[in-house]
Amino acid sequence: QVRLMESGGGSVPAGGSLGLSCKVSGKFISVHDMAWYRQAPGKERELVAKISQNGIPTYADSVKGRFTVSRDNSKSTIQLQMNSLRPEDTAVYVCNAAIDWVHTYYWGQGTQVTVSS
Repeated sequence: QVRLMESGGGSVPAGGSLGLSCKVSGKFISVHDMAWYRQAPGKERELVAKISQNGIPTYADSVKGRFTVSRDNSKSTIQLQMNSLRPEDTAVYVCNAAIDWVHTYYWGQGTQVTVSS
């Protein structure tokens, strides 16, 4: 019954900012690695940012210096702060998490981010 719920998507002009959040809820013991992916029409799913259980982040080159990923283990949440947004950032952003010792992976439903030029 584990589920991931994203929030914070929307539409913003180029150069603007958005903050995304994802919360893990349901029956689980621990949340391990978490990540944000994005999927744009006609493009492959892309890993945007990943953060380990102890808070070590990894970023795609395309967002490095503009996006910041963080997590709050006490609340089982992950955040993605997106600054200096560009039209090419437009995509559905999806949260992913590895749950419990066996590292079962779960996905959220996604949230739309649209950046206008």
